[in-house]
Amino acid sequence: MTIDAIRRVTDRIVERSAAGRAAYLAQVRAAQQRGPRRGTLACGNLAHGFAACAADDKAKLKSGTEPNLAIVSAYNDMLSAHQPLERYPALIKEAVRKAGAVAQFAGGVPAMCDGVTQGQAGMELSLFSRDVIAMSTAIALSHNMFDGALYLGVCDKIVPGLFIGALAFGHLPAVFVPAGPMTSGLSNPEKAKVRQLYAEGKVGRDALLEAESQSYHGPGTCTFYGTANSNQMMMEIMGLHLPGSSFIHPNTPLRDALTIAAAERAAKITALGDDYTPLADIIDEKAIVNAMIGLMATGGSTNHTIHLVAMAAAAGITIDWQDFNDLSAVVPLLSRVYPNGVADVNHFHAAGGMQFVISELLDNGLLHGDVKTVAGEGGLDAYRQEAFLDNYGAATWRPGVKVSADTKVLRPVADAFDATGGIRLLTGNLGRCVIKVSAVKPEHRIVEAPALVFDGQDDMLAAFKAGKLTGDVVVVVRYQGPRANGMPELHKLTPSLGILQDKGFKVALVTDGRMSGASGKVPAAIHVTPECLAGGPLARVRDGDIIRLDAEAGTLDVLVDAAEFAARDVVVPDLSGNEWGMGRNLFGAFRGVATGAEQGGSCFTANPV
Repeated sequence: MTIDAIRRVTDRIVERSAAGRAAYLAQVRAAQQRGPRRGTLACGNLAHGFAACAADDKAKLKSGTEPNLAIVSAYNDMLSAHQPLERYPALIKEAVRKAGAVAQFAGGVPAMCDGVTQGQAGMELSLFSRDVIAMSTAIALSHNMFDGALYLGVCDKIVPGLFIGALAFGHLPAVFVPAGPMTSGLSNPEKAKVRQLYAEGKVGRDALLEAESQSYHGPGTCTFYGTANSNQMMMEIMGLHLPGSSFIHPNTPLRDALTIAAAERAAKITALGDDYTPLADIIDEKAIVNAMIGLMATGGSTNHTIHLVAMAAAAGITIDWQDFNDLSAVVPLLSRVYPNGVADVNHFHAAGGMQFVISELLDNGLLHGDVKTVAGEGGLDAYRQEAFLDNYGAATWRPGVKVSADTKVLRPVADAFDATGGIRLLTGNLGRCVIKVSAVKPEHRIVEAPALVFDGQDDMLAAFKAGKLTGDVVVVVRYQGPRANGMPELHKLTPSLGILQDKGFKVALVTDGRMSGASGKVPAAIHVTPECLAGGPLARVRDGDIIRLDAEAGTLDVLVDAAEFAARDVVVPDLSGNEWGMGRNLFGAFRGVATGAEQGGSCFTANPV
């Protein structure tokens, strides 16, 4: 039974994680204390901490009785998703003052945009930026002035990094505060069509830029269901957002009211009150399993087969790709949002959104409802509620819809789009990897074809433009793992591969790199581990080798005699070009110690416990 399968996976994770989880919780308990955190500071330390505060805030911090909340923000005004965060500190500080507490801007963390760096040298810093953000979060909180924290972030590596950093201070309550998606512009399928026409040389750069500008046109998160919006789903289903807050547009009365409500709630759940809710008590094995289930049910980003592993490890919890795979086998796909469909996240929200998904999963025994959340008592049942404005302009909640408003976008468990989730594990003589099948049509899920091997995405694109890809092919792009070049996303390969598929060829991608969380219709065996630079067998593949990718059977193999394959020499390409430019020289230490993709691709070489 499905419920039994979820219980088995959860129990397996609990057993596997026992030692690491116990060590983590012991450290959290040791850090807990009675009274304000700042009470341990010497007078000179404390005076520095509130020297620049307004008089009323300074008086509260001197008295030692009111909570002081940290604001940790990933604001910058280049990222459309993070630009709305500019206004949040003022809203939060005012709300917290009215609640009898204080909030200070503890620190900013970097936030890079994969949309800007996609296909560029800067993308090689992207994965490692997650760990930089985690460390930056720790620095912000290291002053020991704070009794709780609000974390402002949205996009791909930012939320996982904030999450990892927050768990290093798991004795503190934590509320994550989203910004919401931009309004719908040019549809994602139309944008993808123009990209493909550009790759074919049928439209020019002006047409492409106009399409991109109409799609990405204002403040807020990109509207496709990639890693950023998967982050929001996970924060809500793990109980770290307020209910119903993930997909409300920025700069609207309801969004501001939810930000204020998040600040008020953070002030209530510190150790100085009667509802102390430290982050370490919210994020346990059940919460992590709920996040994985949410990914499967919504067709979420493959990037979280890396990020969520690292996030769980920060709480002393060990998960692997078999856990993802086994949950995917029993969790139905309830939503179709681009690239898994034509709708965007605004359509998803309008159809019933997270409240419908959570209710359906709970009602069918597909989620752990008995968890703690920032919303208080009642576990995940509180997240059946949708947010709205009361007559005074404050956020309040009412029951979410019980029937989908658009079954082309969102369906109940009884009428799911697919009986299984969107992400699967592939294993075979090329290693272990993952594939996102929710956007791949069934007829494209099995590919057996000769390999064409490239040591970089630019080499593959040059071969495509030169007309060298003219039939069935498995494109192998290797030396793209964390240790080789930081594991950049290879999303710019998608239009070219899509063109080949549309011509009727059997096409697949195999790589030890990543693809964007928005990648879709071409089957892509990604995150192949061990990576080539760590001795992975993908490094032995040669042009013309027949590779069989079978997403239905869960296998990935090169059809070459085992003895011959093992005897092949491995030639490592010149990777010196990955070591300089766009700051890459500063990240050599990260490349040198990075764990494998299934271990989170992290510079934290073991659980940071």
